[in-house]
Formats: sequence, C-alpha cells, structure tokens
Amino acid sequence: MTAAPRRFEVIAVEGIGEVRPGDDVAALLKDAGLRDGDIVVVTSKIVSKAEGRVRRAPDRTKAIEDETERVVARRGETVISQTRHGFVMAAAGVDASNTEPGTVLLLPEDPDASARRIRKGLAVRAGVIVSDTFGRPWREGLTDVAIGVAGMSPLDDFRGTSDGYGNALSATVTALADEIAGAAELVKGKLGGVPVAIVRGLSHLVIDDDGPGVRPLVRRADDDLFRYGSRDVVFARRTVREFSDRPVDPEKVRRAVAAGIAAPAPHHTTPWRFVLVESPETRAKLLDAMREAWIEDLRGDGFTEQSIAERIRRGDVLREAPCLIVPCLVTEGSHTYRDDRRNAAEREMFVAAAGAGVENLLIQLAVEGLGSAWVSSTMFCRPVVREVLDLPGSWDPMGCVAVGHAAAPPRDRAPRDPDDFILTR
Repeated sequence: MTAAPRRFEVIAVEGIGEVRPGDDVAALLKDAGLRDGDIVVVTSKIVSKAEGRVRRAPDRTKAIEDETERVVARRGETVISQTRHGFVMAAAGVDASNTEPGTVLLLPEDPDASARRIRKGLAVRAGVIVSDTFGRPWREGLTDVAIGVAGMSPLDDFRGTSDGYGNALSATVTALADEIAGAAELVKGKLGGVPVAIVRGLSHLVIDDDGPGVRPLVRRADDDLFRYGSRDVVFARRTVREFSDRPVDPEKVRRAVAAGIAAPAPHHTTPWRFVLVESPETRAKLLDAMREAWIEDLRGDGFTEQSIAERIRRGDVLREAPCLIVPCLVTEGSHTYRDDRRNAAEREMFVAAAGAGVENLLIQLAVEGLGSAWVSSTMFCRPVVREVLDLPGSWDPMGCVAVGHAAAPPRDRAPRDPDDFILTR
C-alpha cells in the first residue's frame, strides 16, 4: 500500500512523428526530458508499428478472427473478444485507425516484454506503461488502460487495512497502472498525434526491477462473473471433447443443476433428476457396462469389429472428463388417457421438458467456465444404467454429460442464418 500523492503532473511528449517497423521507441524519447522516477505511458499503436505488428487487411474481420481466443459477445458487426493475452476488448484489439489505408494494427505480441525493452533503453530510472483504449461493462465511453507494465506494481492492495472509521477493507485493490494510463490519455488525446506522455510526481511507485507486468490486472475468465454477455449466453455453450486434468469445483456443478431444474415443465411437475457420478469406481463400472451393452447391440446389427471399435471410441470423452452427470427423466405427475395417441403426446411433453433442463444445465456450465459434452448413449441401455447406478425403475437416463475444463478453446461454430429454419404462414 502506498500513500496518495498530493500533486503530480502529466506532460505530453510532442514531436515524435510517424513510427515505422524497426524503430527503437526508447530512442525516440531521448529528447523528452525524462527524469528519475518518471512513469512513461506509451500508446500501444506506436509499439505495434515499431514491432512490425502491421497487417495488410482491407477487411479486418479475418485479422480479428485470428487474434481472438474466445468470443465473449457479439452484436451485429461488433465483436467483444478475449485475446491470447487474456484481455477482453472490442475486435481483439485490431485497430484500423491511425494507420495507413488498407492496413490494421495488431496488439503487441507481448506488451509486458515491450514495456521492459523500452524501460531498458531509457537513460533514467523510470516506469513504463503500454496503454490501449478499452470500453467498460455498464459504462458508456472509452478510457485508456494498461496492457503492458514494467518498473512498477500494477496494483495497490488495501486488503487487510482499515479506513479512518476502523472498518476493515477486504476487497479494495486499486488498479494503479490503469489509473495512470487514463490520466496520460488526457494529454495524449485521440487525434493530436501525441502517442507518449510522462507522468511525474509518482516516483514512489517506481521500483528497481521490472515487476510482475500487467498479469495481476487481468482477471481470469473463470473468475469473471460477467464472462458472457447476456445476449450471447446461449452461444457460450460448446461441445468439448478434450479436457484438462484441472479439478472441477462441485459448487459450480450444483449451480448448473439449479439452472437445470429451473426449466419449464408440464403440469407444474419436476421431471428432472441429475445423478452426479462422483466415484471413479462407479464411473468406470458404469462406462464398462455401457460399452459392453453397446458392443453387443452393434454385433447383433452386423457391424464389423473395426467399425464397432470406431463407434465405441466416441464414448472416450466420458472416461476422460473429471466429472460425469447422468440426467434422468421422471414422469411423475403425467396424465393417462384412454388412447395411445394422447399418451404418446403426454410423454413427449415430459421428454421436451427434460431436454430443456439439460440445455439449461449445459448453458450454466459454460457460464461457470466449464466445458461439457452431452452424449446420449445411456438411452440405448437404460436397464444397464439403472442397475449400475441403483436407480428406480421409473427414472429414464437421458444421456451422460461429461464436465471439465477444456484442454483447448473450443472452435467457434459456423454461423447459421435463422431464416433457414423459419417457416412463416
């Protein structure tokens, strides 16, 4: 924790001119009048230009796709993306402004490394911030924030201290580097051709080594309560077939089940049950029994052993996932009619409700930062599943859901035009 200064200055550095690939940004500041203890805030655009992060792209859509690790939200042509750095920002930071027509600028490959190189080239003991412009959730307008830091701590942690009234501070962590980046933008501006500012009077924040960089400022996606935009939460769900060995938080699974049982259902019933297969021994026993039942069916269908082996491999995702959920349909409360037609329709209503419950479960798992794969194979061997899991005869297993942390980001699905699925009368 540091004491707040009573006064500091923000000074625009003018006369830098056009920056080109191969330029040394630190050398461009040799006549800027830097002093020990200054903090230099450099707009990422000139860092990108100096490092050759310029791309010929008459349409920046492909560049945005290439720089995107995960699409967070999308509305029309606007895409909010998570970059490989962990930043969540519009268009993955791909910028078509302040660059030659027909080109776009990509973010620096490693903004912390860029900040360290600039700092090393300065003739004084200074801190360096590489800044970029971000929008913010729930707020209009843009502001500059730090995407690379060297020579200062990016955060000021007040947790464990007390305010003037003796109240314990348990959550206050100030984003120092972002505050300084925002202050520097006041003198740089967007159209003034001033890409660098000096912040003077905060020498107590400058440290001898490079420090931790910007990483402490970047919230992990799994810890973000607003991981997905409200308009895009349904599209957050992807089928994940490769999982890491990272353990799954059981509370996240239970929150997903809570979402599952919030689905609509006929006759004010609750037709869902979710069996959490938490025991490794039970899971192995279940999947072995299902595999044998599947093999027996396929042999009876006349499939070759090679074809059977290929089909059986589709269930490997269930063995590799850290967590397994078996959703079950329960038709308690259903109505009985005198004819098969209405009885069949009654069951279909409950099956549709079960599907809605599973979809809610899958979407909430995605919101919780967990990947999933819904494999419907239990429906083909329900007696076996009931026996192994010791389930009531009235419970119909409706598949297995593999749950875990994705080993790699799932690919975006190809866009579908809703008009292809709409019939108007």
